[in-house]
Amino acid sequence: MASYAAHSAPFVRVSGPPNSNFLVGYPGISATLPRIEGKVEIRPSVLVSPVLVSLVTIALHRRETIHPSADSVTKKHLAAPRKEITDIVGKEMLLYRTPAGKDSESVLSMDLPFVIFIPYGRGGEEVARRVPPASIQLPSRTAETYYELVVTVQSGHQEQKKYAFPVPISRYDTLSTFGMYNRPESMERVTDHLVTLGISLPRWSYGPLDPVSVYIRLSPNPDWLSKAKRVTIQKITVGIDEEIVFNHEGDEPTRKVKTLAKTTQSVGVKMPEAGYFTNLGLVFPAKDLRDSDGVVPRGRGLQGAFPMYAVSGFTTTGTLYKIEYFLTVKATMSSARDILLRQRIVVCPFDHAGCKEEMEAIEQAAKDAAHVSPDNPLLPAQRIIKAGDPQGLRQLGVALVGGEKKVLIE
Repeated sequence: MASYAAHSAPFVRVSGPPNSNFLVGYPGISATLPRIEGKVEIRPSVLVSPVLVSLVTIALHRRETIHPSADSVTKKHLAAPRKEITDIVGKEMLLYRTPAGKDSESVLSMDLPFVIFIPYGRGGEEVARRVPPASIQLPSRTAETYYELVVTVQSGHQEQKKYAFPVPISRYDTLSTFGMYNRPESMERVTDHLVTLGISLPRWSYGPLDPVSVYIRLSPNPDWLSKAKRVTIQKITVGIDEEIVFNHEGDEPTRKVKTLAKTTQSVGVKMPEAGYFTNLGLVFPAKDLRDSDGVVPRGRGLQGAFPMYAVSGFTTTGTLYKIEYFLTVKATMSSARDILLRQRIVVCPFDHAGCKEEMEAIEQAAKDAAHVSPDNPLLPAQRIIKAGDPQGLRQLGVALVGGEKKVLIE
C-alpha cells in the first residue's frame, strides 16, 4: 500500500437529489414519510492524490441552545452562560467500511447514497420517536434549534474527521388550513358572580399578517340582575401574547411574556339586560425580512441553517425551551372586578395563503411516500473508484501524458 505521504486529505460534501432539496416529505405529517435523501461525495483535496478511507458514517444532529438573558446588555454578562445540547435524530448510518482484514482503501472518488428518516410518531417519552422541532433562531439567539448532517470519515489509523452541513427543517403540523384548527373554540369566565365574559374564535391557528377575529359576549347574572345592571363596561382589550419558557423540563424554568399586538375598544355603557356583544379583530404581526434597501439579508453565522420566516417565533417545543401563544381578552369594568381570559392559540410560520399552497404538495408527497419502504428504501448503487482503477483518472477528468497527470480536455 502506498505511504500516507502519497495520499491527500479527503474533500467531503453532501449533495441532495437533482433539482431538489435534501429534505423530502413534510416533517410533522407522517403520511409523507419525511426524510433526508442525498449522497456523500468524497474526492481528493489534491488532484489525483488518492484518499485513504476506512470508515464513513452520516448522522443528522440537532443542536439546541438557550441564553434567556442574551437580549439584555446588562444581564447578559451576569447571567449563566449559554446552555447547549446535541442529539442524534433517528440513527447514525454506516455508509462504508473497508472489508475485513484490510486497514483502509485507497480511493480516487466515492459517491455514497443515503436516506435518513426523520421520526414522525409521537412515541410518548421515547425521545427517538418524537417529531423533531423546527429550526428557529430567536432575536439575540435567546433560543435556537438547528440541524446539521455530520459526516464522519476515518482515514487509516488517523483520527476521525467530522464534516458538518446545515439543513433547515420546518414543521407542517400547525398549518392553519388543517380542519382541526378551523373549528370554533370558546371559553368563558365569571367575575363577582355578576358578569360572565365569553369569547369564541372561529379558528385558532394564525400566521404572519393573518386576520385574528374574536367574538365577545358580556352577560349579566340573571339571579343578580339589579346589581349587575349597575356595572359599567368601560373598555374591552384584545391582545396576542408570546410566552417563552426556558428550561421548561428542568429545575428552574424561566418564563418571558411579551405582548405582540393589542387593540382596545372603548365602550362606556351600563350592562344591558340582554348583555353586550361585540366583534374585535386585529392582524397577527409579521416581521419585515427586507432591509431599508428592500433586500433580504443573508443569515449571519450559521448560514443556511435557518429558513427565512416572516414571524420571529412560532408555536414549538424543544428540549430546552417552548414557545406558546395566547389570545387575551380583558373587560375593564366599574362596580365589578375586571375579567381576563387567556385562550391558547397556535402560531404557524406561514400565512393562510402559504398554507393553502402547501396542501396540494403535501397530498402529492403522501402519494409518493406510499411507494417508499422505511425498512428497505431503494438506494442508488454506491460508486467507488479505487486508486488502481485503469479508468480512475479519466473519471476525475485527468489523463496521463508522457508520465505526467494533465487535466483531460475531451
